[in-house]
Amino acid sequence: MMIRKFGEIAEMVTGTAVGGEAAMLVRGVSKDTRTIEAGNLYVPIIGERFDGHDYAKEAYDRGASATLWQRDRGEPPAGVPAIIVDDTLAALQQLAARYREQLPVRIIGVTGSNGKTTTKDMIAAVLAESYNVFKTEGNLNGDIGLPLMILRMDESTELAVLEMGMRGFGEIELLTQIARPEVAVITMIGEAHLERLGSREGIARAKLEIAAGLRSGGVLVYNGDEPLIEKLLPAAAKPDSMSCVRFGTSDQNDLQLGRVGIEADGSSFTVGSSQEPVYHIPLLGRHNAVNALAAIAVGRHFDLTPEAIASGLRKAQPTGMRIEKLQAPTGLTVLNDAYNASPASTRASLELLGELTGYGRKIVVLGDMLELGGEEEQFHWEIGEFLTPDRYDYVFAYGPLSVHMAEAARLSFPPERVRWFADKEELAQEVASVAAPEDIVLVKGSRGMRLEEVVHKLMTLQL
Repeated sequence: MMIRKFGEIAEMVTGTAVGGEAAMLVRGVSKDTRTIEAGNLYVPIIGERFDGHDYAKEAYDRGASATLWQRDRGEPPAGVPAIIVDDTLAALQQLAARYREQLPVRIIGVTGSNGKTTTKDMIAAVLAESYNVFKTEGNLNGDIGLPLMILRMDESTELAVLEMGMRGFGEIELLTQIARPEVAVITMIGEAHLERLGSREGIARAKLEIAAGLRSGGVLVYNGDEPLIEKLLPAAAKPDSMSCVRFGTSDQNDLQLGRVGIEADGSSFTVGSSQEPVYHIPLLGRHNAVNALAAIAVGRHFDLTPEAIASGLRKAQPTGMRIEKLQAPTGLTVLNDAYNASPASTRASLELLGELTGYGRKIVVLGDMLELGGEEEQFHWEIGEFLTPDRYDYVFAYGPLSVHMAEAARLSFPPERVRWFADKEELAQEVASVAAPEDIVLVKGSRGMRLEEVVHKLMTLQL
């Protein structure tokens, strides 16, 4: 974590220190009084329904050594060392940028509509074979989370793999300018955030903002199967000297996916026409094998041997609720992919389920895909059309938009095999009533649908 003197931090954020000794050591940063640690700098964030300034005294009483304080919020609490700034969020971001400038750490930034968290995990696992590596925790990848992650890095960190998320234009550019990566990775361009960005081309423009913060001589690693990246890259902001590495399934890529095998404990694949080495990842699905190519590209950039890269990929620890394979006490297999959903990621998960062998019936549980803009009903209808009774046995849908998914699926399925629910408890009970121990259930939906609640029910219900 960042350890700096109180006076140094005031200089780093261009603020005014009051009520504290300039030489006082500050250890780490927190915005949450519930997790504050002794010596932390408290950062009061202002939200739509809360103001962190209301908790600054509590943070100090819990052990914080000082607080940032926004100038328009009056006087800081008596006796609490404070650094007065114009905007606490901007100050947090500036502090992270300055701290990053002071470190010799080499940074890899990862973005994309889908797969960025899993790709981040695979890249970090590969690099950890040879380096002291830090990676983004969970999904702390936005304008608050990324600065906090940078400030959590130790000065001994050699490489950091930082995830960069966004919901609108300009957000990734802000993050990449703070992090200044040596390598930037774009996993894919999907439909998430269409509501804000208007089109897939708009999404591609927003994702390409990651190149704007690349250091001179940096590397852009991107999915070469996406023509929008190729189309927009020439006009995108980027350093004068930048090299590119393309990965994907077509033969135009520098790293092309070869043979893929889906196994009980993950996926194995080769690169290009080579038979060796065979790489293995503890993740199910061809789409995850594609993203593993990005991890291989990053590993090669940092001079890891093929053996070290393969070893790292085998050890990757994916973040939860991303094709998480679970076994219920009843014997039922559940694929928990409930963290998020878009049309592209839903199709990828359905393709995986269709390819799996060794199970009885294949049961699909799908929730709404959110933030898709004016075409949201059509996207849900198309997923329903994608489902066919020769590959899947039952379809259970949840949420107001998933009505359209169910209606489309009913055109090809027997009516009793497609069911829509407004209640997750009822849905889980109905799945349990038709499922057998040898069956497999895929559960997928957007974060706002919280379909992990269905997963938890399926893990405890009797069949």
